[in-house]
Amino acid sequence: MFDESPPPQTRAPARTDTAYRVLARKYRPQTFSELIGQDAMVQTLGNAIRRGRLAHAFLMTGVRGVGKTSTARLIAKALNCVGPDGQGGPTIDPCGVCEPCKAIAEGRHIDVIEMDAASHTGVDDVREIIEAVRYAAVSARFKIYIIDEVHMLSKNAFNALLKTLEEPPAHVKFLFATTEVNKVPITVLSRCQRFDLRRISAEKLADHFAHVIEAEGVAAEPDALKLIAQAAEGSARDGLSILDQAIAHAELGGGGEGERALVTAGQVREMLGLSDRGAIRRLFGLILEGRGEDVLRAMADQHELGVEPLAILRGLMEIVHAVTMAKAGRRHDDPIQSAEEREALADWASQLGFAPLHRLWQLLLKGHEEVSRAVMPMEAAEMALLRIVHAASLPDPSDLARMLSQGGGFAGAASAPAAESAPAAPPAPASTMPASFEALVKRLWDGNHALVADEMEHLIRPVRYEPPELDFQPVRPMDRETIDRMKQAIDAVTQARWQLSAVGGDAQPSLAERKAAEEEAAKKAILETPVLKAAMEAFPDAELLPIDDDAKWSASA
Repeated sequence: MFDESPPPQTRAPARTDTAYRVLARKYRPQTFSELIGQDAMVQTLGNAIRRGRLAHAFLMTGVRGVGKTSTARLIAKALNCVGPDGQGGPTIDPCGVCEPCKAIAEGRHIDVIEMDAASHTGVDDVREIIEAVRYAAVSARFKIYIIDEVHMLSKNAFNALLKTLEEPPAHVKFLFATTEVNKVPITVLSRCQRFDLRRISAEKLADHFAHVIEAEGVAAEPDALKLIAQAAEGSARDGLSILDQAIAHAELGGGGEGERALVTAGQVREMLGLSDRGAIRRLFGLILEGRGEDVLRAMADQHELGVEPLAILRGLMEIVHAVTMAKAGRRHDDPIQSAEEREALADWASQLGFAPLHRLWQLLLKGHEEVSRAVMPMEAAEMALLRIVHAASLPDPSDLARMLSQGGGFAGAASAPAAESAPAAPPAPASTMPASFEALVKRLWDGNHALVADEMEHLIRPVRYEPPELDFQPVRPMDRETIDRMKQAIDAVTQARWQLSAVGGDAQPSLAERKAAEEEAAKKAILETPVLKAAMEAFPDAELLPIDDDAKWSASA
């Protein structure tokens, strides 16, 4: 017997029994417990089903890929499930094994009609639904109409549907899904029970992708899954599509037969054209230091690695936003942030004031807009970064206003950076300095710096007052921007350069605390006098009140 089969190198590959299904379809949720990130909606539906309070129309809205159509199919299964024994009723946990459950999952149930409003937008399509709802369901408990992207129906189609939607037969349920709920007429919204499906958090998506990776027999670095979850922007479908691509990318990387493909963070970053977070932090540091040549070199290095200029600017904007939020006191635990990155953000937050951060944000926002519509994106990005570098060396608007008010003119304002780097001016004669902290605050009041004077009275506890130096303890946490504002006002009224330092050690009470203590002591002394004691005994409900700002007290019944 001769082997007539083709030689190994020409043998056709073995055919699989079933075609490959992409992950977004393969792992579509089949039960409400598999629907991630929508716990509030599931609880509401479960309570409604258990209490028999079922609406006749449901509207699911949310961004792409959060499970709107999947939720509609799950509701259809929940309402029509009969259980393994065929005797069950509506349930939030459909069995998945009865004929209605299997038919709905496979899209072949005669009483569950799906319609894509993007391709059936006219009134004639809606008229077919209106004619069909009069007839009872063939084999299911409810006849269900699922209309996807319902906002694309025409105005006439919506109007034709209104009456039926308001008073449908008891055996009919409408399930609508849309990504643009603002385009659905209010008359339709008022007739539906609305569910807003939330974006899925990056943490939940990464956990979900880890289960998918395990089920697919593939390995992945945790950071790679976090990158994919971030890129998905809250959409499970988008994330699974990216994961599908990442697995294919990893498999193309080679490996011996039988070895599991490994999805790495580097491969995902390269595949998505993402910038390296460490490189973006270094670029941000160079911008703050005003090193234009190094900024351009770092930009070119990222561009050679395939990172798009828009991605670089977006990465810089994310850093500025994160630093500003850290300075404002809001904790933002990004799953991708390393300990090193959190430390760098905290360091920048302690050094930068809100004004420079807002200015950086505006400059980056303008640069991002320019690059997005530029004919030469790389060149536009370089110009935008150079503009930020040079703007960083300019004085703040408040400094410019102070210089102009002091007669420095535009020449003085333009030379402000040079003046800051020049040696400090000699201190003013001691005879012109306020003799005490109280005198310093009074001079601020007299010099039309009422806001700073009030802050000094209420927020500063003096530790050491030796003009032109002031060591203090803040009454409550104080940022550098507030201290700088105080220093500028004191410099202006004393014509000297002061040094304000927040320190530890024993501190005197603030002027406001001192005044409150003196008023309390005066009040107590008055209450101890025999006349007041007798008056208070005669009139127990009387109280002692000040009659003017100098805390002269008067008894009032």
